[in-house]
Amino acid sequence: MKTATLSQAAYNTFIEQLTAQKVQRVTIKPHRIEYSLKPEFSFQRFYTVQPASNTEDVPAMLRTHNVPFSTIADTSGQTANLIGLLLSTGALMGAFAWLLKDSPGGLSGGLGGMMGGPGKSKARAYSPSASSAKGRGKAAVTFADVAGVDEAKQELKEVVDFLKDGEKYRKIGAKMPKGVLLVGPPGTGKTLLAKAVAGEANVPFLSIAASEFVEMYVGVGASRGRDLFNKAKKQAPCIVFIDELDAIGKSRGGGNPNGGNDEREQTLNQLLTEMDGFEGNSGVILIAATNRPEILDPALKRAGRFDRQVLVDRPDKRGRLEILKVRSRAVMMSEVGSLERFATLTAGFAGADLANLINEAALLAARNNRQAVLMADFKEAIERVVAGLEKRSRILSESERKTVAYHEVGHAIVGSLMPGANTVSKISIVPRGKGALGYTMQTP
Repeated sequence: MKTATLSQAAYNTFIEQLTAQKVQRVTIKPHRIEYSLKPEFSFQRFYTVQPASNTEDVPAMLRTHNVPFSTIADTSGQTANLIGLLLSTGALMGAFAWLLKDSPGGLSGGLGGMMGGPGKSKARAYSPSASSAKGRGKAAVTFADVAGVDEAKQELKEVVDFLKDGEKYRKIGAKMPKGVLLVGPPGTGKTLLAKAVAGEANVPFLSIAASEFVEMYVGVGASRGRDLFNKAKKQAPCIVFIDELDAIGKSRGGGNPNGGNDEREQTLNQLLTEMDGFEGNSGVILIAATNRPEILDPALKRAGRFDRQVLVDRPDKRGRLEILKVRSRAVMMSEVGSLERFATLTAGFAGADLANLINEAALLAARNNRQAVLMADFKEAIERVVAGLEKRSRILSESERKTVAYHEVGHAIVGSLMPGANTVSKISIVPRGKGALGYTMQTP
């Protein structure tokens, strides 16, 4: 018997052979038709391609002429779909691994690491002991580093005394406040005060921002709250500091239009539960800071949770002078005695503003290749902070300078004649900042 070969045939030839009852068997494939003839006509195998313009129903024709046939389906699309599915699954697993690579458990921790990692507290620990790797080589912050907020320091010294000698309070039956809420404008030193309490008491200090509790995963915030307080209890006596408490402590009830608890409210509920769970004499004291106490949930501010609110306000003249003295310790000064004048000129400045002022003066001195900061540098720094950078590229015409001069002198005359008005200390027609063509500086 001869071996069958596969030869190409025209489609019309295939139809003629089919009509003449010469075709023995047909295999219909996705892109061509293969067939064999009866032995008395040929042992060869043929293939043909049905033209696109031809719409004849080949299977129906084969049934009409009683020719057996088989159909092979197109599996290329299924293969492509399978490959696409495998690629998309691999990409999804890679993205999931990337999201979890920074979790505390990591991918190496297996399922426990992936499920337990996000719920771990992100609190930063500051230990005053020499054994702490983070605290080694750094001097602890104390009350000597905090100035201008004497009333707030006095309130917190009682907390320090309790952490140092709690037995004195226990003997008399007194309990320390579970929580101390530091309220005040931004930059007044609330975080610095909390660190000073830990440094004075020589106890561990766990610090976390309230925004770090809440993540995209539901329940993570509550889990981190539990983990934070568990760590604090194991290290007692210890201070827990939560910065920007309003991020999770807003009043409940109006946030979710569907009436359910969102992730932030679950975190707040967990915080309230934890604060109820530890005793006043457990050695764990919670200190929190916010500049928006009016929006905090009433349950958070009630007695038994944040028992004590300490106002950390902007400093007065004496407080500003103390802050300038403390902040200028690390700066080479030409004459320290003139700081009192600058304490007068900086009315309304917070502690952070004064620290920035000293740094700006030091930068000006370094830019001019001086070995120490002069009072002229302080004056320029105050003008930069208050009025903005000097616009040397903005050149005023003669008429513009005259108009600005009349305008600023008008401010000065009215200010000097009004009873109880501030003293005019400087008039300038030098453009500064975004749009100021001049300014009149008045000293309280």
